[in-house]
Amino acid sequence: MTILSKDDVQTAIDKYIDSLADGLRMLNQKSHENPELAYEEHIAHDAICDFLQSQSIQFTRHAYGLSTAFEAKVGNGNGSGRCVNFNAEYDALPGIGHACGHNLIAISSITEFLALVFAIREFGISGHAQLLGTPAEEDGGGKLDLINAGAYHMADVSLMMYGISIFLTPTGYWANKLSHPIAGEEFSTDVLGIAGRSSIACYDITAVYHGVSAHASASPWEGVNALDALVTGYNTIFMLCQQIKPDERVHGAILEAPNVTNAIPEITRTKYSIHSPTMAGTRALGERVRKYLESGTLATGCMVGFEENQIFADLVVNPPLCESFQESMAEQGERISAKDGVLMSGSTDQGNVSQLIPSLHGLIGIPVDNGAKNHTRQFTAAAGTSVAHERMIITGKAMAITGWRILVNEELYGSVLNAFTEARGDRIR
Repeated sequence: MTILSKDDVQTAIDKYIDSLADGLRMLNQKSHENPELAYEEHIAHDAICDFLQSQSIQFTRHAYGLSTAFEAKVGNGNGSGRCVNFNAEYDALPGIGHACGHNLIAISSITEFLALVFAIREFGISGHAQLLGTPAEEDGGGKLDLINAGAYHMADVSLMMYGISIFLTPTGYWANKLSHPIAGEEFSTDVLGIAGRSSIACYDITAVYHGVSAHASASPWEGVNALDALVTGYNTIFMLCQQIKPDERVHGAILEAPNVTNAIPEITRTKYSIHSPTMAGTRALGERVRKYLESGTLATGCMVGFEENQIFADLVVNPPLCESFQESMAEQGERISAKDGVLMSGSTDQGNVSQLIPSLHGLIGIPVDNGAKNHTRQFTAAAGTSVAHERMIITGKAMAITGWRILVNEELYGSVLNAFTEARGDRIR
């Protein structure tokens, strides 16, 4: 294969993406102004698909049995050559909208995909680009659903980025904070983000307590109080949290509780998220959580049933991919770090993808005046700004060049594959 000049490809990509500026900005705004929850992202799904159609991209709506997933795949070579996957997230958080910036993730991934497709078509590159619309990253794990449905079976690498908070110091310099999921971690003032940082594993346990209803005043002794069971479990989980490791987390919410006072509650529901650095550690901590939740049944006589979701795996960092993206960002005039040994205390279903194929999950800063972290109203506002959007466009151009290098550079891809094999042992397909 003839190695094209990187400068020629970069110049062509930059010009092409710049020609889409208005459409990409409008697409971003539509998602930000219409936040949708997990598996309900119909506006974002339809808007992105319509935009792809306007660019003559073949795609599948409602892909792999998920109503708000889509797939677009373009390439040359009749199935030969490598396939670079990009993941677009677009779900929001209840009550506070795009406080995790998934509108930005989506626009960056769309930019990356369209830029690489343009290069493949313009320069006759052998290989494919795949864009997956991946719903429900915040709650449910759409990428896990897509993995189980075989959506990644032809992908050789997976690339995406994530937005973090940066803010202006009193002296006017940029300070970079990893606001999701690391609080208080700072880069030097001239570094915009990091290409690779591992995340921890996570899964959810939902406990449903079943009691017996009775009149709370006339005959309370005839009841079995499901609220008492939930509160007992809640208090024991609080005690458990004093005995877990510093890099582990357990946090929960009450999903169903009584809204009247004159009846003994017969059903309540609570949900806990369990985090630990590895999948095995997360499962072990989850077993402890179950036992503490069962304490409510011993105290009250209620019955309890458990529902568990699929586990979000820890993220596997691939150093050659990180270094390639770092180089691509430098060519866009932005400095980022390649990787470090810090473990993020949050989780993502991109971790499961990284266990399957070599993957990149970059972290890029957007400006937030007061340094507010992700999952706040302040970050929601920042995620809708034009400067945040422009950072995603720059990131998209750089990620596309990283994808192009994967398609045309045998030495780079060999290094990426070797790093993945070393990290995951015999898990390589």
